[in-house]
Amino acid sequence: MKSKILALVTVCFLVSCTKSTKTNETNVVSDTTGTAAFKPANFEEQIIYNRAIEAVIWGMPAVNSELLHESLIKAKGDYNQIVYWSALIDSKNQTLTPNPDVIYINPLYDTRQGPVVLEIPAVEGVSSLTGSLDDGWQTAIEDIGPAGVDKGKGGKYLILPPNYKGAVPFGYIPMPSSTYTGFAILRSNLTDGSPADIKRAVDYGKKVKIYPFSEADNPPPTQFVDLVNIEFSNTIPYNLHFFEILNQFVQREPWLTRDMVMIDQLKSIGIEKGKTFQADARRQEILNAAIKVAHSWIDKKYEAIFTPPFYDGTKWALPASQDVVKAIMANYDVPNIYPVDERAISYSMAYFSAKHLGTGQFYLMSTKDNNGQSLDGSKLYKLHLPAKVPVKLYWSVTAYDRETHALILGMKYSSRASTSPGLQKNSDGSVDIYFGATAPAGKESNWVPTDPKRKFELLARFYGPEKGFFDKTWKMGDIEEVK
Repeated sequence: MKSKILALVTVCFLVSCTKSTKTNETNVVSDTTGTAAFKPANFEEQIIYNRAIEAVIWGMPAVNSELLHESLIKAKGDYNQIVYWSALIDSKNQTLTPNPDVIYINPLYDTRQGPVVLEIPAVEGVSSLTGSLDDGWQTAIEDIGPAGVDKGKGGKYLILPPNYKGAVPFGYIPMPSSTYTGFAILRSNLTDGSPADIKRAVDYGKKVKIYPFSEADNPPPTQFVDLVNIEFSNTIPYNLHFFEILNQFVQREPWLTRDMVMIDQLKSIGIEKGKTFQADARRQEILNAAIKVAHSWIDKKYEAIFTPPFYDGTKWALPASQDVVKAIMANYDVPNIYPVDERAISYSMAYFSAKHLGTGQFYLMSTKDNNGQSLDGSKLYKLHLPAKVPVKLYWSVTAYDRETHALILGMKYSSRASTSPGLQKNSDGSVDIYFGATAPAGKESNWVPTDPKRKFELLARFYGPEKGFFDKTWKMGDIEEVK
């Protein structure tokens, strides 16, 4: 009896329990968010439950990355190929906070058979790429393109497997990966968004190549997988599948020294290198309960990363903590910093990281209006962007589903950008963008549709940000409800 009381008290502490049920007919307690939390039958179940929660938080970026490959396999593609979209994406693309105002060119690499070459073309007139090469943990190895290592001259990036000891031949840019697999997220930038401009961006993007280094003397043609009309997703599954995906990653990738404390943690929930992941009905129940609590915790903490704001007195903020940014840019070598909790929050709503954030692009996100109220798809809002946005390339603002962090399903389009055809400017050069279920009269070209039954969030992108952006001589105000 004492052990059961102890277990219940422990659960209540972990999930901030405010009250427990007193009947013998239920197997749950309730936390402050109303999420049902699992009640263990014994201390062993308590350990499994606790460690499953920690596994979700720790493994978020790996699962997020692994889901991209899972979707690629469903689309009849594989590693060492390039996923691309031959048009601007729509909500068939259910990846986390994707950019609907560029042409995506995304190579996925696998170095288990040896180094892989990623060839990047030089800038051609207005044609350029912005992006980075990330390992399987979504830690940026380096940036690519004009804001990256090649400085717009193009080059052969040689992706090296973990602990590679071979020589790097002259003329190659070494990219040591901590994991066997990973990806590059490359955006082929637009200028005016016209059909001709989109075709130019696609044609330029398809000059990227990927092939085994062992065949560098006579490279095979790169295989491109066009996903323009194909369902594709890496939204996080908060159920047993999360652990199945995490197990796939653990089985393939090497343990990093920084993460070896997780070996026993994962073993206790059934994930162990070299062994099949199995979970009977009871363990599945525990794992499903744990991930629901983890999801609730992550979502609650998500709102906290918007403090402090980028602009004083607004709701706009970089959707990542300063510790996460520092850690990623330093490959997690910053002393006394390993922000696993905050990393989970960021990778629950986005994928990809840049090595030098702010050089090629910068992001600001908001989930609230100027009165601090959540953005409601049934209401009409206006966002005012002052004239002369300090960017070399373009700016954009995209609406996402607040719950999934993906594009809102079924919308004609999801954003407005400086490259959007027909965008109306005010007489002073400023721009007003509207968000809501119905377009305001005469403002259709500046309107982004929303789902009246769901909440949404906004992500503002600034590509090629200039000094005026960071010294904040140019400032964007909050979105405001139109009464």
